[in-house]
Amino acid sequence: MTPTLVRQHLPHAGPAPRVDLCARARDWSEIQERMLVPLYEAVYERLDVGSGTRLLGLGCGSGLALLMAASRGAAVTGVESSFPERLALARERLSAEATPAHGTRARAGVRLVEGSPEDALPEDTAGARGPAYTLVTAFEPIGCLAGDAEGLGELLAAATPLADRGAPVVLAGWGPPERCATSSVLRVATKLADPLRGGGSWRPALRDDLEEVAERAGLRPDGSGRVACPFGYADVTSALRGMLSTGLFDAAIAATDQEQVDKELTEALHQHRRPDGTVWMPNVFRYLIARTP
Repeated sequence: MTPTLVRQHLPHAGPAPRVDLCARARDWSEIQERMLVPLYEAVYERLDVGSGTRLLGLGCGSGLALLMAASRGAAVTGVESSFPERLALARERLSAEATPAHGTRARAGVRLVEGSPEDALPEDTAGARGPAYTLVTAFEPIGCLAGDAEGLGELLAAATPLADRGAPVVLAGWGPPERCATSSVLRVATKLADPLRGGGSWRPALRDDLEEVAERAGLRPDGSGRVACPFGYADVTSALRGMLSTGLFDAAIAATDQEQVDKELTEALHQHRRPDGTVWMPNVFRYLIARTP
């Protein structure tokens, strides 16, 4: 069975919601993805990412983290298995050109692959097996929703053989609910997706979530950090689009309908609206640096 990255999707009930996936991907790229820039910057600074770095980004989405690493001189490969519409935007963002033999190749030093880690074997400029990756990142945050780390260990285990011995592997997660204002908004998704249980699959982020995932994947924890990543939006409408673009509310839409989700999500966002109309939700995210065996 090919491992895939399990995103922060809630249990799905009923038919898939009818949404414009391309529009959602565009909202993610233009509104939501930038919220994690402080996390990317903190990790890259701590690990001294630069011209000697060969980075494998798991769940690369629309490629902002890859772009930031490439701007520091790193050679980057992005893998995306869950959101092909986001990967299409990464190709645009990184000026990609399709190459049938090796997935999608962008400008020099950048490679994009739709599939699993096995499809991202390191290669040299001639297309042969090349030097191993020196850094692996899995920036999709886990925590807050029960089961959202499921499968991530398998994904990391599949990526580990592609990396140098002792190479850093970075995992990210939500911080404690009391330090993440967005937690109250995410509760809307779980409540609507599973109304009989009230809070649905909600659970607080646990202190050792990242360590447990890393250890299951055979990795050795080797340091961690916390980063403030506030979610800021121009207005409630922009915040609504940004939150919906995450995919976290799709199960709620399927269980109820788009109008109901929009209504309750908008109400939840209003408590974070400032006098000037902007929406501001302070959050703290945690990252773990683990090492390959």
